[in-house]
Amino acid sequence: MTETRTRAERRAATADRILRAAQEEFGERGMEGATIRGIARRAGVDPSLVLQHYGSKQALFSLAVRPDPALAESDVPRHLAEVLSIRLRELPPETRVLLRSMLTSPEAGAVMRDYLQERVADLARASDRDDAEVRATVLVSSILGLTLARHFLHLPALQDLDDATIDTLVQPWFATMADPSAR
Repeated sequence: MTETRTRAERRAATADRILRAAQEEFGERGMEGATIRGIARRAGVDPSLVLQHYGSKQALFSLAVRPDPALAESDVPRHLAEVLSIRLRELPPETRVLLRSMLTSPEAGAVMRDYLQERVADLARASDRDDAEVRATVLVSSILGLTLARHFLHLPALQDLDDATIDTLVQPWFATMADPSAR
């Protein structure tokens, strides 16, 4: 049986394919090194379609660096533990492009700052401690540092982390910092 999709569904699928390709291209090459042609090649489309869907390389970059909105959850400590676990294993394309670009693109830097501040505020609200904001900032900043050290600086000890080490070393540290009752 042949699946028939509407024109709007095909258009949305193409736009999504282009966005994913852009995240990969920006993640590998940064804003300056990525090209519309390279993005189009990855997406399997003509370069004119990239511009038709997104208008410009800058507009596409702005969308590509946005963190996944599904990351905001009500159980903030559990969510951040999951984020840490993911960051120590593999990076989603949108995270890779944002991290690669945050120090060279003011727009990406602002997106990262806003995203991290939102995570800090969410985590701090989950605690009744007087130092909740500082603890949340240290925790969120540490996750960022671990992510950069593993995926961009390739520190050897972090490259060899296995699930057992993450579970026995990193997760308890995280739990101590995130637990609102930890004194």
